[in-house]
Amino acid sequence: MNIILTGASSGIGFEAALEFTLSTSNTVVCIARSADKLRKLLEIARGITPDCKLLPVEFDIVKDDYAALVPFLKERLGTVDILINNAGALINKPFMETTAEDLADMFESNVLGHFNMIKNVLPLMPSGSHILNIGSMGGFQGSVKFAGLAAYSSSKAALHTLTECLALELAETGVKVNCLALGSAQTEMLEKAFPGYQSPVMAFEMGKYVADFARTGHQFFNGKVLPVAMSTP
Repeated sequence: MNIILTGASSGIGFEAALEFTLSTSNTVVCIARSADKLRKLLEIARGITPDCKLLPVEFDIVKDDYAALVPFLKERLGTVDILINNAGALINKPFMETTAEDLADMFESNVLGHFNMIKNVLPLMPSGSHILNIGSMGGFQGSVKFAGLAAYSSSKAALHTLTECLALELAETGVKVNCLALGSAQTEMLEKAFPGYQSPVMAFEMGKYVADFARTGHQFFNGKVLPVAMSTP
């Protein structure tokens, strides 16, 4: 399978990338802004599976030029079976201290970047392929919400709705679109949002779940925003 995974340099994305590289039949383009962390990912992946096909790509999904990225993807992959939009950012501030710029930053990182990636990768995706967006319980309708996360949770809610809209619009193409609204997993982002909280789910466990769902979830779901949480912190 040919897989593109954004936000691959840490947390759940890092662990999902390692899960994919366990199979040498997968070619995984791992996208992140940090070249150092991508090098670490490649080193660990090769330590586990020496002949794995992991292609690290330093790229900012909001600011960088897709005119340079797309030819690389065409050359190295040809077609794309799975696109996982996992990259994201978090701001934790009381609402009255949250600026319009903070809100714009959250929507750029958590919605616009994925919008850009989907628009540019979609022409490479044949019928039967899967776009998987990584949302959050913070943006899931009816879930418990938390002070300080208004901008972050609002951006994730927008990503959830984008998922539903795209699934309908792309139905005739055979490309499936789903979203996992993740609850807590022990990552750097969780520690930033909830200092001192210990999640019952480790990052590698959630990463494996994301990879497994990306491979098979579209056989059962399309246009769904699915909560994945043992607890909401």
